[in-house]
Amino acid sequence: MPLTPLTETQQSILDLARGFAADEITPHAAQWDRDAHFPREVAARMGELGFLGMLIPEEYDGLGLDTLSYLLALETIAAADASTAVLMSVHNSLPTQMLLHFGSDAQRERYLKPMARGEMIGAFALSEPEAGSDASSLRCQAVRSDDGASWLLSGTKSWVTSGTFADVIMVMARTDTPDARRGSKGISAFIVTPDLPGFHVGKKEDKMGLRASPTVQLNFDGLRVPAENLLGTEGQGFVYAMRSLDNGRLGIAAQALGIAQAALDHSLDYAGQRKQFKQPIRDFQAIQFKLADMAARIESARALLHATAAAKDRGETITQYGSMSKLLASETAMWVTTQAVQIFGGYGYVKEYPVEKLFRDAKITEIYEGTSEIQRIVIARELYATRGPA
Repeated sequence: MPLTPLTETQQSILDLARGFAADEITPHAAQWDRDAHFPREVAARMGELGFLGMLIPEEYDGLGLDTLSYLLALETIAAADASTAVLMSVHNSLPTQMLLHFGSDAQRERYLKPMARGEMIGAFALSEPEAGSDASSLRCQAVRSDDGASWLLSGTKSWVTSGTFADVIMVMARTDTPDARRGSKGISAFIVTPDLPGFHVGKKEDKMGLRASPTVQLNFDGLRVPAENLLGTEGQGFVYAMRSLDNGRLGIAAQALGIAQAALDHSLDYAGQRKQFKQPIRDFQAIQFKLADMAARIESARALLHATAAAKDRGETITQYGSMSKLLASETAMWVTTQAVQIFGGYGYVKEYPVEKLFRDAKITEIYEGTSEIQRIVIARELYATRGPA
């Protein structure tokens, strides 16, 4: 946990998250993973406790907390189950923040308040089958209706977290025309709800990790979106998405740290119990070195993440350090869980023991909300931008 003392509020939030995780997540996480199913009632419970409105101001029924409080809770929940944490991360970081910063008063009133209370679950739809890291090349097309009262969306969105039960989905679509493409400037953001005509949930992905979190394709066949559901200004959707992803990367970093911390905790317990050559394996230097390196990498990544959270709350631009935090934390999670499986030996490779699931869950943190390669590109660009012309 943090090297700096927590405020009374932060400690209370951390204690609440620990209690929720211990009582309502940990006993069921393995079964959710096996069934590839997440109970909607758990999301509702998270809303009741305030975990889905942590960064939303009180005037919109949120808790109005600082970023560190949110990340502490998210890391704690991720240590219990990464699938639960990704719902919390996406909801808090992407759709709610896009509404808060770019939505109209009417949109905030209609959607943000119930989202803060957990009565509506949010999702984010940017990627497409042919537009992953190069998100600006997306093809989903939005065309104004003849009467101007709506937009008609056609296309497919991929990798939509919580897409099977989300109530409010931020969808990026092209509003330029095929014969006059404007790149990223031709993309707008729309508020989509599953009751709209032409909305279809497509393929559900059978994933290696985060199996309880439903990841689906969404298919739009002339999806009729009311004109008032355009978010902000036409042509600014890509900008809104990228700004929100700066914040979203902090959430994924916290999720990765929760996975890594859980792997370390399980490894410490196992190394004290498992005996070989008539002594606990924690007495062997080879194991001690692994545990020490695991702990050092986790604390280093956590320190950077918390410093970035503090910078965000001061109103500073966090693009560079958000990418650094996500890069370091995700690669730490993958490395730490690999070491954990090694410490457990053969038992680490079977589903009866917890580190196998943590290993599977860790990998996606290096991929979604910007791959490690994309994070390095962002960091390098920011380094050159701050350095100035050669």
